[in-house]
Amino acid sequence: MSNAVTIGLELMTGVLAQDPPRQTGPDFGKASPFGLIVVVLLLICTFLLVWSMNKHLRKLPKSFDNEDGAITTDADVAPDVTIENPADGTKREPT
Repeated sequence: MSNAVTIGLELMTGVLAQDPPRQTGPDFGKASPFGLIVVVLLLICTFLLVWSMNKHLRKLPKSFDNEDGAITTDADVAPDVTIENPADGTKREPT
């Protein structure tokens, strides 16, 4: 099996080595100015994304732990039914 693979690779290498390069004009291999514009725009977008992310991260608290060290989730906190403007938009009357 390895002999067949070796022979096949040698034949493919021989066939590919016989073809001359197809594009050998004076501009072959040179980058266009459009490529530079794309790279600069990508760098600017990356800078703006990192800057925005850092701005949002500064707003976060240093730690999400409570005073006793436990992390509080929404399921642990009882909903406040005395608020005047609940999420559904209805007003609740005081009891």
